[in-house]
Amino acid sequence: MPGLLGKKIGMTSVFSADGKNVPCTVIEAGPCVVTQIKSVEKDGYAAVQLGFQEAKEKNTTAPMMGHFKKAGTTPKRHLAEFAADFQNELNLGDTVTVDIFADAAFVDVIGTSKGHGFQGVVKRHGFGGVGQTTHGQHNRARKPGSIGACSYPAKVFKGLRMGGQMGGDRVTTHNLQVLKVIPEHNLILIKGSVPGYKGSIVIIEK
Repeated sequence: MPGLLGKKIGMTSVFSADGKNVPCTVIEAGPCVVTQIKSVEKDGYAAVQLGFQEAKEKNTTAPMMGHFKKAGTTPKRHLAEFAADFQNELNLGDTVTVDIFADAAFVDVIGTSKGHGFQGVVKRHGFGGVGQTTHGQHNRARKPGSIGACSYPAKVFKGLRMGGQMGGDRVTTHNLQVLKVIPEHNLILIKGSVPGYKGSIVIIEK
């Protein structure tokens, strides 16, 4: 199995074998339930769908209730697909735990970054500000300055760095070191930070 769904618990630090204090992120990874197995013959591609965290039946739609009943499991709050061919290894209703990362040295973590709302160019893109604060400058210190040509092409190019919505994006952090796996508590300790706020859902992949 190439990955799991998990919940970001927060950050802490642990001591390494050589006595260094290493910052790490604690993630509650699984247990996840196999809710669907897709095949090339039937769906056009091979994948395994996993469900994570219990959901109330009254908050689950009738089609999704049928989907979960077919898998022989209770309603799940979050679903994710992992592209792989596991028809011979997994069955509907099987439980996948954090043990799959016991032999993994590095993982990729996918999450939604923290949202910061509408921000200007100084905070969003690291602009240094324009001009002096004297000689007639009133409130231009944190403005972007010129944003395009006058006569030709007489338009603002797409992708120009300007103020706007900051954060709230799908972010993937690659090659994070696995420091420790604690199967009895479904926890995995990953070196450094991962995208998202405390309590957010992340996808961990080998």
